Amino acid sequence: MASEEFSTGPHALCLPMPAQSHIGAMLKLAKLLHHRGLYITFVNTEFNHRRLLEVRGPGFLNNLPASFRFVTIPDGLPPSQANATQDVVSLCQAVRVLMGAPFCELVGDLNKRADTTSGFPPVSIIVADGFMTFTSYPASEKFGIPVVNLWTISACALMGFMHFPQLKEKGLTPSNDNLRTTIDWIPCMKNMRLRDMPIFPGATDRDDVIFDFVKDVAVRFDKAAATIIHTFEALEPDVLNALSSMSSRPTYAIGPFQLLIDRIPRKENHLKHIGSNLWKEDMECLQWLNSQKPESVVYINFGSVAFLTSQQLIEFAMGIANSGHPFLWIIRPDLVNGDSAILPPDFNEETRTRAFITAWCPQEEVLNHPSVGGFLTHCGWNSMIESMSAGVPMLCWPYFGDQQTNCKYACKDWEVGLEIDSNVKQEEVERLMKELMEGEKGKRMKKRAKDWKRLAFEATSEHGSSSTNLDKLLFSVTCDPIPGN
Repeated sequence: MASEEFSTGPHALCLPMPAQSHIGAMLKLAKLLHHRGLYITFVNTEFNHRRLLEVRGPGFLNNLPASFRFVTIPDGLPPSQANATQDVVSLCQAVRVLMGAPFCELVGDLNKRADTTSGFPPVSIIVADGFMTFTSYPASEKFGIPVVNLWTISACALMGFMHFPQLKEKGLTPSNDNLRTTIDWIPCMKNMRLRDMPIFPGATDRDDVIFDFVKDVAVRFDKAAATIIHTFEALEPDVLNALSSMSSRPTYAIGPFQLLIDRIPRKENHLKHIGSNLWKEDMECLQWLNSQKPESVVYINFGSVAFLTSQQLIEFAMGIANSGHPFLWIIRPDLVNGDSAILPPDFNEETRTRAFITAWCPQEEVLNHPSVGGFLTHCGWNSMIESMSAGVPMLCWPYFGDQQTNCKYACKDWEVGLEIDSNVKQEEVERLMKELMEGEKGKRMKKRAKDWKRLAFEATSEHGSSSTNLDKLLFSVTCDPIPGN
């Protein structure tokens, strides 16, 4: 165990939504808080912690600072040894019904052992994913501990989620003939259509479960003692102002997290070795990128939750092949739902000299590599803010959740994306890849992406908006205790 220890300091209990991107964002925030003097207890589900240990090896826990630890709670779902993301509907139900009791028990146990056997003070603040209110709030109320919510999504997607009840009241259940219906009654969200709203509420029974879950979470937005949104003010100023006006508690835009972490001096970065990926990263892809020309490679990754059908895989593969550009494609083991990801023989023959295909990679290192010139993405928020932080334009194929809204903003407002139709066809993939990498629109997008990279860097500079907001949050936590819920 590292010799570094804190003699005093608040104790933050960090509770992510138990999914890859949410864990990653929460862990980055935990690192920032730890660097500023907080004790950190990071809560994983038993399922995800097993996967983390399998990837990183149990030895990485031995190198943690004394003031940072991982603990686990059960998620209440049937045992599984699968190396895959758990079903989203099942996770929503687990968060709503099954995880609250073990989390309460954990808080009570941590406080009972505080300062004696653990060396940690009692829990003074719960930093919870905004989607974990059903788990975090009961413990907050029982023990009188304030909750700070972290939203690992964009501010515009959060604003969309908060207006789900109005969608239902207006009878706006999506169908093929109303997706272009104008949505002009959401504060500071311009030129929105129904198809640009997060998720598609009410289309299927599964969607109903998720819709009700997100709706019930979003209406409790103001119950948190403070709210963090993983974004930066220059990117979403109008929506952030509107969200702030909707709450009596402070709302802080803090991000991109990784750029803030990068500013920690090397000798003070005691947590640099701690990663959050639940699949093993293939580092050889970085060596392959070293052999490619600057800004010549398209990076392709559909994230940890999106699935393709076998036909969609073929359409993407042949469009990618016919574009003629080198590419790095992440095909995780469960990418094709319920089947193996089998690429066409013609694809393998056509691309073998300009392709690198693997199951997972260190995404931020890839996006910041000088050989990468474009990113074909599912529009998950972690991927999008990482891409803009690296100055890389995008091809957008939104799949689920907040991704439709992120795609609209990337393509129409931030001008860094081109959208691929949900009914993907190889001819469109080929055309858009060529436009991204060779066309005039692609050149304008690259310039715009580099503008956002500069603004993200400025936000995380010493006196930038995100750094200032982090200071304000920490002052409220350490000097001026946040009022209870």
